[in-house]
Amino acid sequence: MTISRLTQQIQFIIEIDKLKQVLRQTLLTDHSRQENSAEHSWHLAIMAVVLSEYAPQGVDLSRAIKMLIIHDLVEIDAGDTFCYDVQGNESKAAKEAQAALRLFGLLPADQASELRSLWEEFEVRETPTAKFSAALDRIQPLLHNQQTEGGTWRIHGITRDQVMKRVAPVETGAPELWFFVQQLIEDSIAAGYLKDVPATAPAK
Repeated sequence: MTISRLTQQIQFIIEIDKLKQVLRQTLLTDHSRQENSAEHSWHLAIMAVVLSEYAPQGVDLSRAIKMLIIHDLVEIDAGDTFCYDVQGNESKAAKEAQAALRLFGLLPADQASELRSLWEEFEVRETPTAKFSAALDRIQPLLHNQQTEGGTWRIHGITRDQVMKRVAPVETGAPELWFFVQQLIEDSIAAGYLKDVPATAPAK
């Protein structure tokens, strides 16, 4: 270990503290405030440990935890884009790729390569580990919205169709949890937390 290597590592550690300042749309379960992205990442890592028994074959739990801890670091530069913001999501990938280049570039080359690889794997969602991680990333805000009686669903007028599209990765990433997700959505609709707006027939 050299001083310059340690200096780079400490610089990165200090820089990522900024993730605590990035607010998400999701409300805390006590309704008190919005969660920040660092809290979100921590919550997902714990979920991976607790729900590991539902992970499909081929999932590397240790890698999933690392992936979930670092997957939103790019929001330090790119900010959090609300998942239902169609226009904002058009430029999301480019902004986050630029952020990844800067942030992971603060680290020594070997660690920069490792974390960048984890982040890219999560984004592409082709491996069982990435699919499982993405499934948890979809389930966590779902739980928050249910616990806050609609939370951001009510604030932004989100509908069943939008939520179903958003949580679709759970069906393949964590199939054993898919029924639970579907039931939670149905229960939320029955409770009035989520709007059930059916597709309207075209006018004749």
